[in-house]
Amino acid sequence: MCGIVGIVSTEPVNQQIYDSLLLLQHRGQDSTGIATADGPVFHMAKARGQVREAFRTRDMRSLIGDMGLGHVRYTTKGAAEREEEAQPFYVNAPYGIILVHNGNLTNTRELSGDLFSIDRRHVNSTSDTEMLLNVLATELQGQIKGLELDPDQVFEAVSQVHQRVEGSYAVIAMIAGYGLLAFRDPFGIRPLILGRRMTDAGKPEWIVASESLVLENGDYEIVRDVEPGEAIFITLDGEMISRQCATNPRLVPCSFEYVYLARPDSVMNGVSVYEARLRMGERLATTVETHMSKGDIDVVMPIPDSSRPSAMQVARKLGIEYREGFYKNRYVGRTFIMPGQSERKRSVRQKLNAMGTEFKGKNILIVDDSIVRGTTSQQIVEMARAAGANKVTFTSAAPPVRYPHVYGINMPSRRELIAYGRKIPEIARELGADHMIYQEVADLQAAITEGTSIEQLDMSCFTGDYVTGTVTEEYLEWVEKTQLS
Repeated sequence: MCGIVGIVSTEPVNQQIYDSLLLLQHRGQDSTGIATADGPVFHMAKARGQVREAFRTRDMRSLIGDMGLGHVRYTTKGAAEREEEAQPFYVNAPYGIILVHNGNLTNTRELSGDLFSIDRRHVNSTSDTEMLLNVLATELQGQIKGLELDPDQVFEAVSQVHQRVEGSYAVIAMIAGYGLLAFRDPFGIRPLILGRRMTDAGKPEWIVASESLVLENGDYEIVRDVEPGEAIFITLDGEMISRQCATNPRLVPCSFEYVYLARPDSVMNGVSVYEARLRMGERLATTVETHMSKGDIDVVMPIPDSSRPSAMQVARKLGIEYREGFYKNRYVGRTFIMPGQSERKRSVRQKLNAMGTEFKGKNILIVDDSIVRGTTSQQIVEMARAAGANKVTFTSAAPPVRYPHVYGINMPSRRELIAYGRKIPEIARELGADHMIYQEVADLQAAITEGTSIEQLDMSCFTGDYVTGTVTEEYLEWVEKTQLS
């Protein structure tokens, strides 16, 4: 999971890109980067850490140009500690291309061999983004018939990229002297949305980003989501051309975006993240009613922030008091996307504090958005008991995470997942909770897709059904051996 943005404007874009990345900071905190284009000349700055830490005044002054892109990184492939792994990535031929990517390629072993033996390209990092950039560069080179580049050649190159790469990818790239390219994998697993605003002189300015809140904050009109398999090319003059570049595209977005990753004020694939989380709470409440008596619960509490809408609906439907018993330190990053398990453990108590007056002598029903490794959940239960809770029921607005997520979320090993190989009562004992209640898979699907035309979600981490159809047991074993964080 990462956050990406690209802008074609009539004025300098450095500040717009910076502001957009601040809004996407929840999607990645390991590193960040910005690149701009001043005519055919690229300027780039990237560093480890969060946006406010990474860029100095001198960096912003050097990022000149009316076209640009940016990235915030949450490590899934490559080493979090290496600044060289930070995006954007650059190749100088053809023309010069700078690219950012949100997602995860699942055929990197094959690509690595092909890039060396067939494409004759050197990749200087372990990042699958650099591989993707070099595949695009090779295919674009093969389409060029003369000195000039036209959109048809760009779209044909993207079609060839779809044929060669597997997995999830939302991509934004700049081609020096020509324009900005954005495209999405044929399943639309990772999000990408297009926006436009008009200048006073009547010229269009364009933006593509991971989440709609970026567009709204910049006063852009939301045009639409980039379709699965579609490519969009925006010229330096602001002309937007699009084409479907995949053979059999179909929309199968990642369910975990709605559960945890996205901000609640975003709309993805026509689905309000906030309203989806409210519906998750409605359905979770029904499951709670079937497993225990409402008389055994005194208060409902969320784990701030992403579980708050679900918890409010659980409390409303059950007719039980809703209370905020955990106070969040907003200066600590999201625990799930910390780059290592030891850092996750250390940050939990820095991030949350239990207020004893809300716990003492009460039977608490805690609502979290999901439970992955159980690191945070175990410590939350300990904190609730230390604060005086009588009984602790732990609930999850998502089903048990039993399988690795290979499409851009750092869940590479089954052994890391607390639900893997365990029944729900066993999970409760591991967490130290009196009761453990999970959302049903069908209820999560219904909560997200209700009232939409979406027919299927990627729910592979809950079901083990990998939508691309190319993820084998041998691949999962290889990932576990080589990609553990």
